[in-house]
Amino acid sequence: MSSQVAQAGRDDRAAVDKAISLLVAFGEKASTGVGVSELARRAQLSKSTAFRVLGLLERNGVVERVGTDYRLGERLHHLGRAVYAPGSESVRDFLLPYLTDLYDVTRQTVHLAVLHCTEVVYLAKLYGHRSAPAPSRIGGRLPAHATAVGKVLLAYDADAAAQVTQMPLRCFTAQTITDPAQLSAELERIRRDGVAYDDRESQPDLNCVAAPVLGPGGRPVAALSVSGLCGRTDTRRLGADVRRIAAAASQAWAGQAARARSARSARA
Repeated sequence: MSSQVAQAGRDDRAAVDKAISLLVAFGEKASTGVGVSELARRAQLSKSTAFRVLGLLERNGVVERVGTDYRLGERLHHLGRAVYAPGSESVRDFLLPYLTDLYDVTRQTVHLAVLHCTEVVYLAKLYGHRSAPAPSRIGGRLPAHATAVGKVLLAYDADAAAQVTQMPLRCFTAQTITDPAQLSAELERIRRDGVAYDDRESQPDLNCVAAPVLGPGGRPVAALSVSGLCGRTDTRRLGADVRRIAAAASQAWAGQAARARSARSARA
């Protein structure tokens, strides 16, 4: 009996491994569709095995069939939303117009991100005409210390900053700050200037500038950023635009927070 249980456990793990391999295999075509043969090749599975596992995933709403191709399903999207920082949907919906304003002013790739523990979660991204090869993606996460949005959020969140500076800092490029003392000094400068820069720290040849959207008590709600290729994007010049739009977003956020408090008081 115990051998049967052990065998079942091994089979379950193998099935999960195959399913995850197939989901990862979608890559950049997650929303457009990929054929069974291509998915099987990428996941290093036989076509028959890939077809069988995709059938199971389809029945559970994790993938959808589009003609003869497959794409990631709506249920997976809902599951992914559950790992966002708490309240991120309302933050995204409220601040998306300000992200659009930033794009209109700069015509560069712009991001909206929030802090979740020691990582940043990207809630929205608008691509510029000269798209930079940024590692960010909507719903994706990166260590806060290696990004402009992350550093500017850490600068205004003392608890998160203390946690980050007490842990090993992952190195992405030769420019990534991996020394806790250096990071603390950088966060102090950011608090003084109100803007953070990523000078090839998350990816070679990529520059970013970010400013915080602050809520009541100066707590960070989110961050707005602009990114572009080194040599083509003057992030120092764009810093003023990011600060200005983030300040407008902060003021609007404070206004809606005050209205919400007044409404609660009136109902009490």
